[in-house]
Amino acid sequence: MNVLRVGNASGFYGDRFDAMREMLTGGPLDVLTGDYLAELTMLILGRDRLKDPGAGYARTFLRQLEECLGLARERGVRIVTNAGGLNPAGLADAVRVLADRLGIPVRVAHVEGDDLTAAHPGALAAHAYLGGFGIAECLRAGADVVVTGRVTDAALVTGPAAAHFGWGPTEYDRLAGAVVAGHVLECGAQATGGNYSFFQDGDVRRPGFPLAELHADGTSVVTKHDGTGGFVDVGTVTAQLLYETHGARYAGPDVTARLDTVRLSQDGPDRVRVEGVRGEAPPPTLKVGLNRLGGFRNEVAFVLTGLDVEAKAALVRGQLEPVLGRVADVRWDLARTDRPDAATEETASALLRLVVRDADQQVVGRALSGAAVELALAGYPGFHVLAPPGKGAPYGVFDALHVPRNTVAHVAVRHDGRRVPVPDVQDTAVLRAVPEPPLPRPLPPGPVRRAPLGLVAGARSGDKGGDANVGVWARTDDAWRWLAHELTADRFRELIPEARDLPVVRHPLPNLRALNFVVEGILGEGVAAQARFDPQAKALGEWLRARHLDIPEALL
Repeated sequence: MNVLRVGNASGFYGDRFDAMREMLTGGPLDVLTGDYLAELTMLILGRDRLKDPGAGYARTFLRQLEECLGLARERGVRIVTNAGGLNPAGLADAVRVLADRLGIPVRVAHVEGDDLTAAHPGALAAHAYLGGFGIAECLRAGADVVVTGRVTDAALVTGPAAAHFGWGPTEYDRLAGAVVAGHVLECGAQATGGNYSFFQDGDVRRPGFPLAELHADGTSVVTKHDGTGGFVDVGTVTAQLLYETHGARYAGPDVTARLDTVRLSQDGPDRVRVEGVRGEAPPPTLKVGLNRLGGFRNEVAFVLTGLDVEAKAALVRGQLEPVLGRVADVRWDLARTDRPDAATEETASALLRLVVRDADQQVVGRALSGAAVELALAGYPGFHVLAPPGKGAPYGVFDALHVPRNTVAHVAVRHDGRRVPVPDVQDTAVLRAVPEPPLPRPLPPGPVRRAPLGLVAGARSGDKGGDANVGVWARTDDAWRWLAHELTADRFRELIPEARDLPVVRHPLPNLRALNFVVEGILGEGVAAQARFDPQAKALGEWLRARHLDIPEALL
């Protein structure tokens, strides 16, 4: 049977260092991918490049490769990674230098064309999300290592699959199947029990990394190497499928995958079959991630202990008001972590968090820190802070925009130096919402009990620019029958007060027994602006699961 085994060894810049070795030695593999990029990572790499024009790529990847390039060569495993970041050509050259030093013959290619920074004055980094056919061109020409810049996370899988199976750009169902497999793999251990609502179902102290067995028809089996930690089941794969997606149509540069057609089934221990995925022509535009410096921010957390917490908070705010009047953006948040008659000082304390942002570093720096420190002997009783305020640090702003496809030059640079333009798709389709699918029959009336939503549903949440998505799924058919009718957009707003005045869009996915909510604007200007306690909305889903509502006793 013609199967392509694609593994993942990195879900972000800073992921487990030894994952590459573990994946190369743990079992059979054809291609090993590594995802190092995120919206925040592009900002970090952009700041690196300001200091050193030769920087701009994930240096961790090079250090991993120093230990593992020989292993990959011995086992015939090709490596495909977006660790090139803002400088894929620079990383490709660095890999060649490393290979020469190690005495390992290796053919290194890279993909470029995503960098649109010059067309966006004032941007620190502006990069289009490319698809997988540049990667496929490099692999077909014989590359052992392919380095890219900003491609979609799933392109790290669609590229090798298209090269291996000979898929063309209009084989939408097959490409969509690879996109879904790539989306499951892209965040590493999140598919093997990491960050999973029902983590107590298995041993997730050190989850292994996932791999997918891809077939020529676009179907796949998600699994992991035998003997590695964590677990793979329909729930872990469902959770990752819902992560950072918007609606039933999951658009990419190669294909729009229909998430409402995905069917999952358990195919044995730690094996989940993914099938039924339908694909459509991709949109006529490409997404561009634009990072810029937004100004400077500072913060201080005041510890308020014991009695009169609200009055103590009011005193601090009043004392700092004269200084804060010059600051462009001021945010106060009081977290009532205190308990009455507490047995420890920590549990008797609340936190008052002040975050300030301004274009002028002096306004949020020394002026604020000096005023806050001066309160040490002149403030509320028990005055202290978690850490002294600093001088103000730069923060970034992320914007997503879309440009016509013909304005982006997608180029594969083969290992022999030949530059090959990657043809764009001929057919496109404007992205539109799918019609509301039919919902299951409601559960019959019966006794209910006030209980946390998380007793009957899992959740996974994350960020997309200033928006957050929260995927919620049921574990049984009866729980789905209840969830589909109970958890409306309005009920979501009731349970998550931060969303009450924001647009909340609900997308039902009956095949997955899931609802995907998009909360627009809850993260302000994106993760780098750090406008919220949980700036990437990583725990928003777990907060939702902890909220109480009336649940049928038959489900509990």
